[in-house]
Amino acid sequence: MSALSAEGLYKVFGRRSKEVVRRLQSGATLDEVKPLGATVAVADATFDVEPGEIFVVMGLSGSGKSTLIRMLNGLWEPSAGHVYVDGKDVAKLDPRGLRQLRRETMSMVFQHFALLPHRTVLENAAYALRVRDVDRATRVEKARVALSMVGLEGWENRLPQQLSGGMKQRVGLARALASETPIMLMDEAFSALDPLIRREMQDQLLELQSRLEKTIIFITHDLNEAMRLGDRIAVMRAGQIVQIGTGEEILQDPANDYVAQFVQDVDRTRVLTASSVMEPARTVVIDTEGPRAVLRQMREEQAHAAFVVSRDRILRGTIRDEAAQAAVSRGREGMREVLNTTPATVTADALLADVFAPSAESSLPVAVVDEDNRLLGVIPRATLLGAMASLTATETSGSGGSTAEAYPGSPPDGEADRARADAMFELQRGSASGAPAAGGGV
Repeated sequence: MSALSAEGLYKVFGRRSKEVVRRLQSGATLDEVKPLGATVAVADATFDVEPGEIFVVMGLSGSGKSTLIRMLNGLWEPSAGHVYVDGKDVAKLDPRGLRQLRRETMSMVFQHFALLPHRTVLENAAYALRVRDVDRATRVEKARVALSMVGLEGWENRLPQQLSGGMKQRVGLARALASETPIMLMDEAFSALDPLIRREMQDQLLELQSRLEKTIIFITHDLNEAMRLGDRIAVMRAGQIVQIGTGEEILQDPANDYVAQFVQDVDRTRVLTASSVMEPARTVVIDTEGPRAVLRQMREEQAHAAFVVSRDRILRGTIRDEAAQAAVSRGREGMREVLNTTPATVTADALLADVFAPSAESSLPVAVVDEDNRLLGVIPRATLLGAMASLTATETSGSGGSTAEAYPGSPPDGEADRARADAMFELQRGSASGAPAAGGGV
């Protein structure tokens, strides 16, 4: 069962809202209902959020994302449609049921912190538990644990005015964590923070999510933030959800011109993964084969090296033709002594930005493996360069041709960008030298 489901949600403001909804449901466009004088904030929003998922709703100001989140937690009643949380229709809950939902099932992290200025950090973190009449000892203990999770241990007795903006937001996050609700709604939670602190909070949220596996619905207008945090992203425009998918799906296959223009300046190397550019390894041998058989296969496939795997595709290493020939000359029956057991590898979900360095350091293609080290494919240097040339051309065409614009990034990414540029230089130098670094032989 989904943690939260929205079915045909509409929110229309104005005296003729019911007529507007009826016409929209019958197929009328937003432009066609404008003469009726009503404001359509959300139109036919339908989606499911799975348990443990970070579901990002992204859109520009006025796109309807904040209205949507207010319907999800019952602050606003839909003009039409349903919100189901744990199978219960939120709109049909009485006031007591709504209070119970917000106390025990769904917590909220706000954009502007929403801290009580006269209460300490500890009291703010424990406030949701106090509202639920949790005894003092228990709520203090839970609040201390939550503050420790967000790095505020030792700050329990400070007042909000003594904290920086980032620290205030950590208190808000700790308050939501202390309530131990399975669902967290985060409405532009990091947008009031400067870029450095914002990046830190994103890192912290991802680290906490890896341990706690909350169901998080995250509202943002920042595309890079959406791409970084979201397991899936819903793109909104003028009250309508125009596409739902992973960051990679939205970048690779935008639903319309609006989405394509929206994502054109995204640094794709920080969204696209190794699996999107990998290709089958040309020469793969089983680790039980002898060096003579390996040499014969290399000659047949005109390869200078091979990936060595077990019968169930576990990657054992790589072997070059000269090493196999040396083993034959010494009368060896196996490859163990001449096998390179530490080839360059990345996982299928590794970002392209993280493939440059291992590719630059290896004269063979980078092996793509799963969590059990099974060989899934390879990324030859020429393939990586080709992918980068394509991405750079796309980004430059949408950003005026500036290299700085082609690789947008906040200040914390500067070191990573320099490392990537160095790796790209090494990749290009290796390819230009004619060395086997292009990786076509395997």
